[in-house]
Amino acid sequence: MFPKVHAGMDMEMNSNMDCGKSKGIIGEKSMRILVDKMKKYPVSIWRTMWKVGRDDPRRAIHAVKVGLALTLVSLLYLLQPLFTGIGQNAIWAVMTVVVVLEFTAGATLCKGLNRGLGTLLAGSLAFFIEYIATESGHIFRAVFIGAAVFLIGAAATYIRFIPYIRKNYDYGVVIFLLTFNLITVSSYRVDNVMKIAHDRFFTIAIGCGVCLLMSLLVFPNWSGEELHSSTVFKLEGLARSIEACVNEYFSEQDQIEANEDKSTKDPIYEGYKAVLDSKSFDETMALHASWEPRHSRHCYRFPWQQYVKLGNVLRHFGYTIVALHGCLRTEIQTPRSVRGLFKDPCIRLAGEVSKGLQELANSVRNRRHCSPEILSDHLHEALQDLNTAIKSQPRLFLGANSNQATNMLALAAAHATSQKHAKYSSGGGGVSLSSVKTDSSALMEWKSKRESSERKFLRPQLSKIAITSLEFSEALPFAAFAALLVETVAKLDNVIEEVEELGRIACFKEYEHGDENIVVTSDKPQIIDVTQNQLPSHGVD
Repeated sequence: MFPKVHAGMDMEMNSNMDCGKSKGIIGEKSMRILVDKMKKYPVSIWRTMWKVGRDDPRRAIHAVKVGLALTLVSLLYLLQPLFTGIGQNAIWAVMTVVVVLEFTAGATLCKGLNRGLGTLLAGSLAFFIEYIATESGHIFRAVFIGAAVFLIGAAATYIRFIPYIRKNYDYGVVIFLLTFNLITVSSYRVDNVMKIAHDRFFTIAIGCGVCLLMSLLVFPNWSGEELHSSTVFKLEGLARSIEACVNEYFSEQDQIEANEDKSTKDPIYEGYKAVLDSKSFDETMALHASWEPRHSRHCYRFPWQQYVKLGNVLRHFGYTIVALHGCLRTEIQTPRSVRGLFKDPCIRLAGEVSKGLQELANSVRNRRHCSPEILSDHLHEALQDLNTAIKSQPRLFLGANSNQATNMLALAAAHATSQKHAKYSSGGGGVSLSSVKTDSSALMEWKSKRESSERKFLRPQLSKIAITSLEFSEALPFAAFAALLVETVAKLDNVIEEVEELGRIACFKEYEHGDENIVVTSDKPQIIDVTQNQLPSHGVD
């Protein structure tokens, strides 16, 4: 008995030791992995920071501007004469710089003027209510202040739902609510509320002034120029996408498979992605640009809403390229031998559309009107060549045995109908209605006989129909691709109209024959994503 017990204890101890060793080995491996990650972490951070600055050097300049602005407003605390005059309220200037100073001058002007206007209106209304409440008794004063806070708060919040107010002055209304409640409620317990309001308004004015100084005079980034450059970049991206899409469609199979799982590196995807994701960016930049002064020596007129309309047209053009790109990834593909019959006219047509988009991008970049020959005879000739090539192969699109396939389909349908009527009309071999309703086994047997009989008669006919219509199914994917390619020509006409309207409103210079050279920029322009590059706001203060 005892030896067995000791043997069992020894086995349990050995198993525990093995588990402890295995856990120790796993712990050592995890520690080594953690140490390796900690060693690579600083390098990864440095590479990320370097990439952010290399993609857009203006980001580093903006960071320096923010640091300099914070240093300037901190002097209100650091210098004793300034601190004596302002006191603890100097912190409002620091908070104003953190909240108001944005990447572009238009965004800074928008937030700064909203903040100043909201503070001024709130202070004026709070002083008026305080003057009325002071003339009443102590209890009535509390009731009056509470009622005023309720009414003003509810009214200001309801006004925020108005689309125009939400779009242009939402931040100002929030600042109005905050300042009004701060002054009105504090006046009930604090005697020198007038001094507090005065100091706050003064420090906010200082903070806004520093922000405007840094945004407008020190390496300014204009929202209007940002929107203008992004429009040029979108036109060039669409030109690259459509040409790359057609070239890949007629390229070798190995090249398509190599790029199949690399959508983020795909030049086609990169070209139209910026267009599809630009709606909020265009609207935000147009709003901020409307606050900016005319800052160039030529005093260009910037019709920002026309840029937004052009962006909408470009997105509709981008949807067509997305559909073209989808044709490269469909499960049913036209054979290479069939595609080769239409390769030259399709590539030529895509090249002409790409050339037109490049010319539009060049005209917007240089602020000049489009070339009168942008819709040249070469584009119409390419369309005619594609049309002729498609008409020269009628069997691919109409099918050699289309009538026979239709007759077989009608024959199969008639045969199935006759079999169904025979089942219901004949009394023998079937089951009665009552047995179907009452006997589940009879119902299952009836269903199985019906399915087997229909498969027996329909399968041969449907197989023949599929074989006879094989030629049509092979050319069907290419027909969709060609239709979308022709659709890009129609969409190009809409883009040209919007660009010409932009040139007319913005007073672009007239086209000269020396300007027909198309400038293709290989470097991607620096476009700021307003959803990711705004400074963090520590509350609404």
